[in-house]
Amino acid sequence: MELKRKTIAGVFWSLGQQFSIKIVGFIITILLARILAPAEFGLIAMLSVFISVGHVLMDSGLTSSLIRTREADQKDYSTVFFVNLCGSIFIYFLLFFIAPLVAQFYRQEVLSAVLRVYGLIIILNAFFAVQNTILTKEMNFRKQTNIQIPSAIAGGILGVILARMGYGVWSLVWMNLFAAICATVMHWMASPWRPSWIIDQQQLKYHFGFGYKVALSSIIDSIHQNIYVLIIGKFYSVTALGYYSRAEAISQLPVSNLSYAINKVTYPMFSEIAENNGQLKTVYRKIMQQVIFWNAPALIFLSIIAEPLFRFMLTEKWLPAVPYFQILCIAGIMYPLHAYNLNILKVKGRSDLLLKLEVVKKTVSLIGILSVIRFGIYGLLYFQLLFNFLGYYINSSYSGKLINYPTMEQVADLLPILGMAAITGLCCYFLDAYLAGSLQLKDWSRMLISGLFYALIYLLMSNLFRLTAITDFKQLIAKK
Repeated sequence: MELKRKTIAGVFWSLGQQFSIKIVGFIITILLARILAPAEFGLIAMLSVFISVGHVLMDSGLTSSLIRTREADQKDYSTVFFVNLCGSIFIYFLLFFIAPLVAQFYRQEVLSAVLRVYGLIIILNAFFAVQNTILTKEMNFRKQTNIQIPSAIAGGILGVILARMGYGVWSLVWMNLFAAICATVMHWMASPWRPSWIIDQQQLKYHFGFGYKVALSSIIDSIHQNIYVLIIGKFYSVTALGYYSRAEAISQLPVSNLSYAINKVTYPMFSEIAENNGQLKTVYRKIMQQVIFWNAPALIFLSIIAEPLFRFMLTEKWLPAVPYFQILCIAGIMYPLHAYNLNILKVKGRSDLLLKLEVVKKTVSLIGILSVIRFGIYGLLYFQLLFNFLGYYINSSYSGKLINYPTMEQVADLLPILGMAAITGLCCYFLDAYLAGSLQLKDWSRMLISGLFYALIYLLMSNLFRLTAITDFKQLIAKK
């Protein structure tokens, strides 16, 4: 019962944390998008793969190993802290020296100086990685929320001020760096843990033995997630990349929030019940259905009202991003489930299988990307849509075997929810077309009426057909 109580509280606080932070970030992004040009967002997007891989190399999967270690002590935490810190310094200097090559690759001279400054965020994040891991291990997402929201707001205020002063892409750089500085200071103020001058070789060997395979998987995944940015940045214009990066960022608002928030809870929770396959399957099924029940309708609705949404929030200059956004929304429906399947492999100690799966998936993906690159950005986007469903099938095929929950059984649990969301979305599409065409309503009116219609019909039909997800949710609320 204690685990259940902590899990429920953790889910609510983790969701609150993620959505609060993302909403703050979303508001800041809207303000910046109205001031800055799409090309300036494109420049930052070009560096995303290098910063992302840098973070993974800095950590090397050690914090993931800490979370799954039930009896972690001061030796474990201190060893990981100093290894991460030394690793972050090494990674930063590596980025510093390759910065001119990155600028040459993209044919954007300014990127050399930008990467050398922006790369400092890897060192800053290393300073509080262990404190943040301890909070995650304890499922203390309330304290994480109280740290991250003020940090995001402080960084955002600085970014908007600098953007209005004409600093361009540098306003985005200093915004992120200042937010990381604030997060570092607040973690050290809020956490009682302090490192001891210890680097225990035995503990390092233990954590690295598990973590390096997780890290390699994460590197492959980071490169894959940014491969579209690399290709668009290299072969198309920086403005086109700006459109793509904003479309992806907004489409990920419901996806990454829900995925990251619940993933933070499920990993330590799954670790607690890793030996009980029956309980693990039951918990996984309920979480999977809840995620799809809320994620699918949100993304389908966003794809329907994409044009008035972009015009209302970001102004007319961002309308070329609308088709990208619509495809990415549909592609993101299954994305959160990838992480939960992989968490099963992690808690079962199968980081070897995790690595093999990542190699297989990314090899297939790379072959597909090279095959469709000649069809332009839309070829890449439609392949991204296809691969998200294919990736889920591959992940679930292996993780399902470990807990006796095969892919077809998972799909059977999901189809009623996906069908309900799709049918409601089709009705909403015709309503929105009528509101825009015959009634010629303003953008905010279209979004409001369509949103209320979609929510009402979807929830009514879900109750009428007694979907398991809505029944479980009502029971959870009633108990709460």
